[in-house]
Amino acid sequence: MNIVFKKLLYLIVMLIIISLISFFAINLAPNSFFASGELNPNITKESIEQLKAVYGLDKPLYLQYFSWLSAILQLDFGISFASGTMVKNEIITRLPITLILNISSMVLIFVLSLYLGIKAAFSKSKLFDKFATQLSLLSFSMPSFYLALILILVFSVNLELFPIAGLHSVPNDGSLNYYLDFLWHLIMPIFVIVFAGIGSLTLYVRSLVIEILKSDYIFFAKARGLSKKQLLRYYILPNLYPPVITLLGLSLPAIIGGSVILESIFSIDGMGLLFYKSALAHDYPVIMGILIIGAFLTLLGNILADLVLLKLNPNYNNE
Repeated sequence: MNIVFKKLLYLIVMLIIISLISFFAINLAPNSFFASGELNPNITKESIEQLKAVYGLDKPLYLQYFSWLSAILQLDFGISFASGTMVKNEIITRLPITLILNISSMVLIFVLSLYLGIKAAFSKSKLFDKFATQLSLLSFSMPSFYLALILILVFSVNLELFPIAGLHSVPNDGSLNYYLDFLWHLIMPIFVIVFAGIGSLTLYVRSLVIEILKSDYIFFAKARGLSKKQLLRYYILPNLYPPVITLLGLSLPAIIGGSVILESIFSIDGMGLLFYKSALAHDYPVIMGILIIGAFLTLLGNILADLVLLKLNPNYNNE
């Protein structure tokens, strides 16, 4: 219970630090949402000043921050400059699809990397090992946006097997066909995220398993006549889980950050696309809301990874 409290305290402190840096960095950036209005001769300077007063932008920057932080503690992310709607409502409507994309991708990355890495280690210098290594190197070096564009060109434009963009091609009538269509639209985006994420983790798992297979306890286990499945279950996997889960937790920011590009390419109306549009429009309340939610999810994921490691290895926290 003491560890959970420390983790929660760490989460709160980190969120405050992230919010402080992000808030001042965004507000010190050149141009603003009102820059276009200032260049419009039909909009008076008094009107712009009135708008700034409505949004609290006429106050000193530090007062704006404390006012914004106070609202955040009440789960009030403010009002969007561009749409005039509550930022909280915009994020809530788009958060589920982003979570579906990232959680599904992380599970697949974890499972596939373990399978490919372990099998490649057991087949060292053989055909499957060479295949897995080359696939990992291709994954590691292939930009996700480039792969997404190639898949769209080949499978959507030329072969017409998958939809080009969006999440639905049929009306929402609650039928099975509607949900199957939804899954059909997610295949290519999830494939891109998974393919871009398995490379480094597969090579890492392969190298770990090769080192484990060289250890003395594996030699004595083989001498006792244990099968490959028993070696995997009782010796290899328990030693693999801690470093792999740690690495997966550290890769969370890259996976969540990558959804900004992919959601824009596939026109998926999630948090990534909303962040992209808000950044172009200098919509500061939406940008800050998404940054805080993204930071919270990333920190929460790392804390959950630490708690899982602690469950698997009670001495983890003392190491």
